Amino acid sequence: MAEQEAATSPDDASTEGDRTGLPLADVRVIEMGQLLAGPFCAQLLGDFGADVIKIEPPDAGDPIREWGQAKADGASLWWPVLGRNKRTITCNLRTPEGQELVRRLVADADVLLENFRPGTLERWGLSPEELWKINPKLVITRVSGYGQSGPYATRAGYGSIGEAMGGLRYVTGDPSTPPSRAGISIGDELAAVFACIGTLVALHHRDRTGRGQVVDSAIYEAVLGMMESLIPEWQVAGYRRERTGATLPGVAPSNIYPTRSGQMVLVAANQDSVFRRLAEAMGRPELADDDRYRDHNSRGANMAELDELISTWTSGFTSDELLHILHAAGIPAGLIYSAPDMLEDPHFIAREAIVSIASRTLGRDISMQNVFPRLSATPGRVRHVGRERGEDNHDVYGDLLGLTTDQIADLEANGII
Repeated sequence: MAEQEAATSPDDASTEGDRTGLPLADVRVIEMGQLLAGPFCAQLLGDFGADVIKIEPPDAGDPIREWGQAKADGASLWWPVLGRNKRTITCNLRTPEGQELVRRLVADADVLLENFRPGTLERWGLSPEELWKINPKLVITRVSGYGQSGPYATRAGYGSIGEAMGGLRYVTGDPSTPPSRAGISIGDELAAVFACIGTLVALHHRDRTGRGQVVDSAIYEAVLGMMESLIPEWQVAGYRRERTGATLPGVAPSNIYPTRSGQMVLVAANQDSVFRRLAEAMGRPELADDDRYRDHNSRGANMAELDELISTWTSGFTSDELLHILHAAGIPAGLIYSAPDMLEDPHFIAREAIVSIASRTLGRDISMQNVFPRLSATPGRVRHVGRERGEDNHDVYGDLLGLTTDQIADLEANGII
C-alpha cells in the first residue's frame, strides 16, 4: 500500500514533534481527564499543531492505554491514535503539590481541557475563577455527561448514556430489535468535536477581548445537536422517529441491495432526477413515469415494492459489475467498507486518508486515519503516535517550568509525578 512515509523514526527523540507551519502551533493545551471525550478533543487540536501536554496519574495512566479487544503484544492499538501528537506527563492531581504544578502550567497555557465529573476541579482548588486569577486569558474546556449545571450535572455520565438520552440509541438499529449501539463511541466523539469547535471559538473571542471563558460540552447535548428535525417533528406534527434499519422512512430508493457475488451494495437514488437515471440503467425507463414511483412521495409510499424490483435487478450482477453500471450512470452507490477495504482502496491511497506512523512501543509502523478536514494552506499532520506514560516529564517540568533535576527526582520519589 502506498501510504504516506512514516512521520517519525522509532529513534526520534523530539519532545514536541515538528509543529512548524501548523495553524495552531502557537496554542498550548493542558489536557486533564481520561478515556475518550476530552482526550479526543485534544487530539483534534494537536492534529493541527497545538502543543498538547497530557497529564496522567503517575500510578496508572489513562485507562484508554489498556482498552481495545485487539492488541499487539499486550499493547493497546487505541492509544497510539488517541494519544498522537501529544506530550505526556504524569502528575497526581489529588495532592496539593500536583495541583500547584497545574497552576504553574496554566500560567503560560491557552487552554485547559478536562472531562472530570463537574465539581472535581473546584474540590482541587482549580476552579475557573481561581485559574483566571493566574491567567485571565485561559480558555477552560469542560466535557461531561450532562454539562456543568442542571439537576443531573453531578451524575456519572458515559457516552452510552448520552447517546440514549440524546435520542440516538432510540432510532439506531432494526425495528425488530432493541435499540442498538452505532459500533463506535459516537457520543463521546461528538462531544469532543463540539468541544473542539467551542474551544476554537473561545480562542477567537479571547484574541479580541483578552479574556478566557468556559466551554461547556455535554455528551447528551452533543448527540441531541445531531438529531435533525426530530424534536419539531414530534412537537408540531406528532411524528416520532423509529428504528428503520438500512432504510430512510419515506425516502426511496435508499437501501442496501444484494449482488451475485454476495456483497451488498448501498444505492441512494431517491432524488427524482437520479431515480430516472437508475430506471434507465435498469433498462426500465418507464418506472420513472409510473404513478407509483414518479416522485419522492410516491416512491416513499411504495418503498417495499420498489426495493424488491431493484433487488431482483441487482442480484444479476457481481458487486464490481453493478458499481460500474451505477457510477457510469451518475448514481450514488458504494460498498459497505471494513478496515481491509479501506487499506486497499485506491481513493483512500491517493488522498492519503490513512497514514503509516512509526511506533517505538510496537517496534513497527502502525496505520491510522489521517488528519481531517484538509486545509489547502495549513494542513494538519500526524507527527507521532501516543507516547509512553510520563515520557515528557523532564522536558515539561525541566525546560518549561524550570525545575532542577533534583526537584524532579524529589517529585518522583514522593509520588507527585
